[in-house]
Amino acid sequence: MKKILLFSLIILQSLMGCKETKNETVTSDNEKGISQSSTIQSFDWESATVYFLLTDRFNNGDPSNDLNFERGEETGYLRGFEGGDLKGVTQKISEGYFNDLGVNAIWMTPVVEQIHGATDEGTGLTYGYHGYWTKDWTAIDPNYGTTEDLKKLVETAHANGIRVLLDAVINHTGPVTGKDPVWPESWVRTQPQCDYKSYESTISCTLVKNLPDIRTDSDEAVDLPPQLVEKWKAEGRYEQEVKELDEFFKRSGHPKAPRFYIMKWLADYISDYGIDGYRVDTVKHTEEFVWQEFKDVCDETFLGWKENNPEKVLDDAGFYLVGEVYGYGISGAKMYDFGDKKVNYFDDAFASLINFDFKWNAKENNYETLFKSYSNALEGELDGYGILNYLSSHDDGQPYDPIREKPLVTANYLLLSPGTAQIYYGDESARKLKVEDAVGDANLRSFMNWDQIDNNDAILIHWQKLGKFRRDHPAVGSGIHQMITAEPYVFYRSLTGNGADDQVVIGLDLDKGEKAISVRTIFKDGTEVLDTYSGELATVENGIAVFDTENSVLLLEKIKK
Repeated sequence: MKKILLFSLIILQSLMGCKETKNETVTSDNEKGISQSSTIQSFDWESATVYFLLTDRFNNGDPSNDLNFERGEETGYLRGFEGGDLKGVTQKISEGYFNDLGVNAIWMTPVVEQIHGATDEGTGLTYGYHGYWTKDWTAIDPNYGTTEDLKKLVETAHANGIRVLLDAVINHTGPVTGKDPVWPESWVRTQPQCDYKSYESTISCTLVKNLPDIRTDSDEAVDLPPQLVEKWKAEGRYEQEVKELDEFFKRSGHPKAPRFYIMKWLADYISDYGIDGYRVDTVKHTEEFVWQEFKDVCDETFLGWKENNPEKVLDDAGFYLVGEVYGYGISGAKMYDFGDKKVNYFDDAFASLINFDFKWNAKENNYETLFKSYSNALEGELDGYGILNYLSSHDDGQPYDPIREKPLVTANYLLLSPGTAQIYYGDESARKLKVEDAVGDANLRSFMNWDQIDNNDAILIHWQKLGKFRRDHPAVGSGIHQMITAEPYVFYRSLTGNGADDQVVIGLDLDKGEKAISVRTIFKDGTEVLDTYSGELATVENGIAVFDTENSVLLLEKIKK
């Protein structure tokens, strides 16, 4: 059984300095369909709900930082900076937006300083608004905010029980522009361009033209790039940066090779801010041993941060690494197949990989087929590891529901499937992924549609109810799945062992009005159960719980006396 990391809510409140909170009662807020029977009993990355947002496209909390480095040239549509920033994310955390969705982790696109110039990708000029075109790993891009802004964001998230994931890029720098010279040849290769026909032609090459590839395969010691030396001296921090690098290399014993410089710089976001994990970009385009090394650096740094900041520690959860191995799917179990070589990115490296199978599985299968197969896989060869399911993202040009014709079904598949769930910003508000005048991935990256969000909207409410139920019950994401009845479709999830004890019953596509649901497999006669979706209570008699609601969904939990 998967390892569950249990923690007391009272201890959590004490650590975070929260006000004392009493256990909720059934009558306090039932009309909202909120779980009332118990407090959150555990946190488990394998059942977490991760909210993924483009930092520049989510919320503009500080318009004064919208223009920096003379990034004022006209760009292709949606290919320039739009104003989203760290303060904007913090604002929404404070407002309770993420807690209302049941989100317990936020993943943001990279916040490091981006190239200052723009490139033309054939769709008009493009700036590095997305965060994946690094100029300086040691600095936060002023378009996103400041070091104080990031510190405030992490502290606010943790105070709300939410983890923070940043995005790690070790594979490449940003493109070369008139304002951004190429890094030294000892650091990067600029050719050949990858053709993706083999293991070698996917790794030892540039992903696309004009995207210098870090020499992650090299163990040769290299000097700092002259452009960083010049920049740091102008900013008055050259001596401090060099001092920290020297200490890192002396302590770790690693050679002064390009990849280890970058690992040190990324680890600083752990030691300086206390972030909880990294989503790692372009994993399959870098040698697999790099990620084993990166895991070691991150784990050691996270343990050091916990030792130095005991009052800020949320629980015993380890540092979370989830990898983007583009094209990996749960059907491959632990292996990714390059055609001429299979690679295991899980063992000694990633706790989880992004699951590119999920949207196709959701299109091709009914709920039961998908749920059962995923439960079997995660309890089988993938036991102890996880997958991150998604139905839309920032670079998948074939999302599950691009014009948002079935947002409720999208929520059902994503939030009720075994595995970790990734909400892409706007999934919950039906932000369309087809935008007039947008070309390519710009369709996926419009600004968050706050002006269209109504707190009474049935779509948002549905996402909130499922999300909170999932958050409050780790069995939903990491418990064993078993169908109870096919017609009506009712199933249970059960998570036991290692201190965990969580069972729920869920019904989907049910008839409106009175419905008699078989729950004998999981709840004994006389048990009082709550449908958190409607707030209705029922007592189990002869293995049946009867509810009379206008909803087609039931989310049942046992009332704990």
